[in-house]
Amino acid sequence: MAKKSTAKQFDISKYQLAPTVHKKTVEIEETGDKFEVTIKQLSWAKRNQLVSRCLQLGSDGANTFNGDLYIRECLKEMIVEAPWGRTTESFLVSIDNRLGSALEQLVPNAFGSSETGALGPDEVKKG
Repeated sequence: MAKKSTAKQFDISKYQLAPTVHKKTVEIEETGDKFEVTIKQLSWAKRNQLVSRCLQLGSDGANTFNGDLYIRECLKEMIVEAPWGRTTESFLVSIDNRLGSALEQLVPNAFGSSETGALGPDEVKKG
């Protein structure tokens, strides 16, 4: 008589990103202004590609991480719809610290396990 397996079948679908987007309300803390953006989640591979692009190996062997580039690239990749239209490099370099800081909260951590949240100062200064 064959033994019946009691092991649960691995469900890969629990770990795959759905091709869906979701709306997120962003609030600018200093002014209280609120607006909605539509974002898509970054895949594990895409996040790693962006992190790799932002890491630079110096001639002395030390790593430096360009947190500014990482945040801008994530925002351009993630924001599908916003009140300003397409999120471009020229848009991002034209905004002030208040809006930039609010948008930064949408970006997943470059290092660590958190899905979302801005980079901490220790993470930006890795090297």
